[in-house]
Amino acid sequence: MLETTKNKLLQQIVWDYNIPAEHIEWLLKGECENAGHYTREMLFKKIVESYSWFTVIQLFTLNDVQKLLTDKLILQFRSPSLRKQYGFVQKRLQQIIPVAG
Repeated sequence: MLETTKNKLLQQIVWDYNIPAEHIEWLLKGECENAGHYTREMLFKKIVESYSWFTVIQLFTLNDVQKLLTDKLILQFRSPSLRKQYGFVQKRLQQIIPVAG
């Protein structure tokens, strides 16, 4: 993803808060604990609920998705169809990505 496109997307994600795109990017990469009031998990949930899978995997690695996509988070998704879809994604990622020991 082009940097300008990515920055525009990051600003759209947090359109209702004055958080610099670079702070959001640091949070996505796990380089800081918070960007504004968002934790990495909160931001991941917001992105999953608002954007396509294609966008999710452009912003997060599959390893990050596997770590962030917990049963607890899936239960918090607004729609049953999203819970079902990401429950399937979670199971598939567990099958294809070895768990670090």
